[in-house]
Amino acid sequence: MSHHRWMLRPFTVLAAGAALVTMVITAPAGAAPAPAGAGQGPSSAGCANRVNDTPRKLIECIQTEDLWRHMRAFQAIADAHPGADGHPSRNSGEPGYKASVDYVAKLMRQAGYDVKIQNYKFFYFAFTALPTFREASPTPHDYTVATDWNPGQSTGAASAALQPAGGIVIPPTSSPSSTSGCAAADFTGFTAGRVALVQRGGCNYGVKVQNAQAAGATGVIVFNEGNPGRTDLINGSLIDAAGNRIVPTIPVAFTSFATGSDLLTQYDQAVQNGTAPPVMSLEIKAKVNPNADDYNVIADSKGGDPNHTVVVDAHLDAIYGAGMLDNASGSATILNIAQLMRKVKPRNKLRFIWFGGEELGELGSAFYVNNLAPADLAKIGYDLDADVTATPNYVVGVLDPAGVDLFTRTVSTQFPPQVYEPSKVARDLGIQYFSSIGKNHILFSPVGTDAEQFNQAGVPASGVLTGQDCCKLQSDVDLFGGVTGNFEGKIPSTDGGCVDNPFRWCDNLANNDKKVLTFMSRGFANMVVNMAFDTKVLSAAANPRVHAQARPSPHTTGAPSR
Repeated sequence: MSHHRWMLRPFTVLAAGAALVTMVITAPAGAAPAPAGAGQGPSSAGCANRVNDTPRKLIECIQTEDLWRHMRAFQAIADAHPGADGHPSRNSGEPGYKASVDYVAKLMRQAGYDVKIQNYKFFYFAFTALPTFREASPTPHDYTVATDWNPGQSTGAASAALQPAGGIVIPPTSSPSSTSGCAAADFTGFTAGRVALVQRGGCNYGVKVQNAQAAGATGVIVFNEGNPGRTDLINGSLIDAAGNRIVPTIPVAFTSFATGSDLLTQYDQAVQNGTAPPVMSLEIKAKVNPNADDYNVIADSKGGDPNHTVVVDAHLDAIYGAGMLDNASGSATILNIAQLMRKVKPRNKLRFIWFGGEELGELGSAFYVNNLAPADLAKIGYDLDADVTATPNYVVGVLDPAGVDLFTRTVSTQFPPQVYEPSKVARDLGIQYFSSIGKNHILFSPVGTDAEQFNQAGVPASGVLTGQDCCKLQSDVDLFGGVTGNFEGKIPSTDGGCVDNPFRWCDNLANNDKKVLTFMSRGFANMVVNMAFDTKVLSAAANPRVHAQARPSPHTTGAPSR
């Protein structure tokens, strides 16, 4: 799931106890959902060779061993294809991602689907070594990456005396007021060759860095401003005044207010005492490709009305490693369902898509949706998204356009009735199934998932999400059990856990729960098979869908830029 994981925002507790809805769309005879774990079902081979065209048939054929076979394969792919940093990887733009694409495409062709691989370009940046940041003198101190500091997407090395830019406001005011580094004049008298210290505020981070580099700085340290809500460790996007991405050729470090103010105090004391200022060392090595290749795998069912298409998607890419929970799990879920439905003749065409670049800002789904001709977009009647389906310390999340954001627990996006009302149909199918097996649920917004792109294009959507391995609230524990914070129990609960955090490389197979993967895949299968035969939502007469744009709140696909 795409979000800005290096620094998560404080949570507000969501009240538990949403009502369980038991609405089911009628599929062919025998459509009542089978209870999960209903014991003695058909064999895996038997499931593969029959027509799984009802919820009961399909659900009982979602079996742990088949799901886990795909999970092991994705882990093996990551292990066999190290990324730029030498660690197992399935990141977009790296060999492990392309191998994942090839694995899915091969199996879908073998299952009889019409498969194509859609290529698009994107901006690739990857660290090739662990970035380093330390105070060399007068008091040697190493800063721990992702704990004490975050490296900006930049390259280069510096070892030089520190010098603050003008405009720093300390003590900070009650609301943001600093414009440190925003003007060339803030570097008047700056000694070329030194490392610049600038405070957050007033302009994009990239502008501060450009001004520092123009003044001869060999590195830049940006520290948080210190106002309420602006004290913690930051991680920023390097954007210029026009909003364009830049990759400076001098290293950039982002730190907390406490770290930055401490360095400023050391500098001021050195000036007062007539001694040498602190000497800072920074090194960031990275690979940059502004025109890298990425891929979506698109697989259409042979049958079904192409004028009424149901997209079933998951993102295939990882970020910072193997990405087994986020999102090999969802990829395995839809791959298993597709294989089991290979002999089904759906009323509506099924289009299974594995998107790339979701972790970088829903790039693959945005490319797919934005490059559809209006007539082709109008044929897509529904989207179902599986984004993280095996979290050990799980929540049972069902996507709803009016749900809360997973991380902020606030409603950030509103969609018109043409999108929202039909989205509730598959949503309620998911709720119905999870209720039937005794599971509570929570409604999550599509923001941060590929379903968001479809909702914004006017397409109704729902899906499933089990959360991540961080930051579980007490209200979640009340609904689903487990524990607050990380399931690993070793990392502070607000740092994002294993999933999608840099320099940890721990979102591996062990970061997934087989039982959760199984019942979540069954719940999602209930949505898929019912919508495959839907005659209500996917009907021009019943739903004269208008591709009205959503009215999203400001939503960026990168880290904060200022």
